[in-house]
Amino acid sequence: MSGGLLLAIDTAGERCSAAVLRLDDGRVLSALDPVIGRGHAEVLMDTVAKALELAGAAWGDIAKLGVGIGPGSFTGIRVAVAAARGFELSLGIPSVGVTTLEAQAEPFWGEAPVLAVHDAKRGEVYAALFDRGGAVLAEPQALAPDALAGLAVLAPGDLRLVGSGAALVAERLGLDAARIASQEGSAPIRALARLAAPRPVAAPPLPLYLRGADAKAQTPAGLRAAASTGAVNP
Repeated sequence: MSGGLLLAIDTAGERCSAAVLRLDDGRVLSALDPVIGRGHAEVLMDTVAKALELAGAAWGDIAKLGVGIGPGSFTGIRVAVAAARGFELSLGIPSVGVTTLEAQAEPFWGEAPVLAVHDAKRGEVYAALFDRGGAVLAEPQALAPDALAGLAVLAPGDLRLVGSGAALVAERLGLDAARIASQEGSAPIRALARLAAPRPVAAPPLPLYLRGADAKAQTPAGLRAAASTGAVNP
């Protein structure tokens, strides 16, 4: 196989994920997302190697990288972002960032507006709202669950909920459980790869931290890049 592939990786949640996608037609050739909890740094390279093997690909075939930038585990996010930077430098190829929330929402675009919610603990959630076409209605942010009512009114129609905080939000907002499309806590690696493939390249992706001592006063490169496509608003 000669070139034209995208390697997607994500370690922001309990899964250690890698996928290989063909850039010319968007076909996902392989995808692995084992639940490991912790220890992503020790497992990621083996997961990537296996994804390449299953795709019948070599490192020289990779033309672009997609990396999950969070929100999620502080340590986990850093593992994937650092690995992507290492691949970028060693292989001489570009990388783009994709948020956990947009990857969780992407499989359900086209059906209804999607509110992606990650249970951030400590009485907060991370949330982002997308319309049925994938355009951002509310950018990723940390807030109290009760504040989500203000986001929900921005989405006309039959709102769908995704993410590890979906059940919590449904309860707080008095929504029927049928509105919950997924309670997956990690970024679906196939969706992450599909989002990364057309995304314009900007500066190297940075972790997306939304609160606390780990928060940085920065705009993640993945969000900057997404702004030009209308997928995510920085």
